[in-house]
Amino acid sequence: MSATPQRRSNRLAGETSAYLLQHRFNPVDGYPWGEEALARARDEDRPLLVSIGYSACHWCHVMERESFEDAGTAAVMNRHFVNVKVDREERPDVDQLYMDTALRMMGSGGWPLTVFCTPDGRPFYAGTYFPPRRAYGRPSFVEVLEAVADAYRTRRQEIERSAGQILDLLRERPTGVAREVPGRHTLVSAARRLMEGADRERGGFGDAPKFPTPTSLDVLLAACDVLPDDAARDALAHVVHSCREYARRGLFDQIGGGFHRYCVDGHLTIPHFEKMLYDQGQLARTFAEAWRRSGGLDEDLVWPVRETVAYLRREMAAPDGGYFASQDADSEGVEGRFFVWTPGEIEAALGRDRAAAFCAAYGVTPEGNFEHGATQLVDAARAPRERFADDRARLLETRGHRVAPATDRKRVAAWNALVISGLARAGSLLDDDAMLSDAAATADFVLQRMRTDDGRLLRVYDAGVARVPAFLDDYAGMLEACLDLLRAGAGDRYLGAALGFAREIATRFYDETEGDLFLTSADGERLVHRPRSEQGGATPDATGQAVLGLLRVAALCGDAELLAVADRVLRTHAFALERLPHASPVLACAAALADEGVGVAVVVGDPLDPRTRALASRARRVLAPEDAVIVRAPGQVPAGIDPALLEGRSLVSGGSAAYVCRGRRCSLPVTDPDALASAVSSIGSGSGPS
Repeated sequence: MSATPQRRSNRLAGETSAYLLQHRFNPVDGYPWGEEALARARDEDRPLLVSIGYSACHWCHVMERESFEDAGTAAVMNRHFVNVKVDREERPDVDQLYMDTALRMMGSGGWPLTVFCTPDGRPFYAGTYFPPRRAYGRPSFVEVLEAVADAYRTRRQEIERSAGQILDLLRERPTGVAREVPGRHTLVSAARRLMEGADRERGGFGDAPKFPTPTSLDVLLAACDVLPDDAARDALAHVVHSCREYARRGLFDQIGGGFHRYCVDGHLTIPHFEKMLYDQGQLARTFAEAWRRSGGLDEDLVWPVRETVAYLRREMAAPDGGYFASQDADSEGVEGRFFVWTPGEIEAALGRDRAAAFCAAYGVTPEGNFEHGATQLVDAARAPRERFADDRARLLETRGHRVAPATDRKRVAAWNALVISGLARAGSLLDDDAMLSDAAATADFVLQRMRTDDGRLLRVYDAGVARVPAFLDDYAGMLEACLDLLRAGAGDRYLGAALGFAREIATRFYDETEGDLFLTSADGERLVHRPRSEQGGATPDATGQAVLGLLRVAALCGDAELLAVADRVLRTHAFALERLPHASPVLACAAALADEGVGVAVVVGDPLDPRTRALASRARRVLAPEDAVIVRAPGQVPAGIDPALLEGRSLVSGGSAAYVCRGRRCSLPVTDPDALASAVSSIGSGSGPS
């Protein structure tokens, strides 16, 4: 019996990235991004073909099967180009540079992203998915390859001119003078613009494809403190309605918990089935904050959080710490196969009678709503969640025998930070100590295993190794995560970590001449253009996230330099925020916080005293998420805290007391938790249900 022939691997076989390893057996002579590829391109005067994607990307898999695995296509690529494969999740700087190129050239972008560059990395042509044959109004990939190669040989001056023009476009900044300094009105404008695009019937915003856009929902929640009462109620109602639709329809995995990346239809029925870690963390905190602001009684905003956390613990928690990056849309080479059901499969698992009731409740029909008569479950009955809990548990057990989608096991600092924040915020609001414990353990993993010996943060932990210097979103995310842990009562030690991240942002990512933050550090790898990160998408705009964190930590530590950096960045973006406030949602929230001031509740008393704990718990419930709650024993000064916050803060009649301030406005001391909501209202924004 002859042995199975061994497939030849390319240079990507030496990488740890799941996405790059998916391509290690392609006949393409592929390189990871780096000096080796660039040097060969320069030495041989070949253009670079930079292909960017990520491991859970469905269309990336399609293009791989159609083109990169095809020997004929690979031969054309190898003949004309130096081929570079980039994991966008590991190298967001490279992705941002070339995605900005695609957006400038085509007005849209996406993955897989295909970019042709001069040997030094200057882009001159870009596209997304190219089919193997002419289709969808697009030329075939081989036609594109041949045309680009011919242009590079015969029209080199045009290529050079185009590359120069594109770099000039990338360097352009919005020009104009804002009428006002960014402030509360910026958040009001952002919320109003978002509500103009609200889908009031189906939830969310706009039509297909429909993403959950938690940062947009968070803007509406934050704006409830600055909008007129009627508009605030309308905004909150839309967030609550959107959350309900997200959880009851096909965006949510009704069997296993957790949210898919987006839906291809406006009714939120059929998703692209990949699950991204960043969605789980963001939506957990969005749902929890919607629950808080809507009165703290709506169970339909709680069970999605608990089921998502259960999913994270079951499928995404790494044994050695932190959370994996994503799960694929495909299994056995077919999109969605793992998640969808036929009536026969459900009957085999539940029995005829129970299956009939379940299928009626979850929209399962012989025709199906997906492919080949299968159905993506949609909670059409909207019964109380416990009604079909046993059936869902049985189906989860049954599904466990299917071939599961691949999991990208790398841990990304920025995305783990979003989960830390989600768990900390939800855990503190829902009085769930296990969530808070998970958040702290994840933060400790990042702080201990994803830093260099001199304390610098690293972006990726994979295969037992931490690598890739961190970017602004990693630092800003961990700054926010540590502040959220501090607020939730996980320990004063997180303030020191937060202050360290804030100072790194101010010294390494802030450019004083530009008055702005960049995605890459000043001492990081030099690309042909230093990218910024200033518009929100599936994840928060890192500039806004960083400014929000700088404002919060500056208020706690009394650090005027950090406050000055935040203020300067806001002023730099004033004109852009005035024109398109909803395009940078987190920065719009930061503008309002800078205007209003950070609220700080100092609770004085024995931390183990039930009265102290009750005051701290209520303070966390009534203050806004970006406000702070500090608990200290009498005479204790937590390391790093501005002593001015603690002056005159003492016990009242020998018992625990809370003092609430926003800027220079302070309430009288409060000893009754039920009085804290009124105290917060007396000093300005942020109050929620008592």
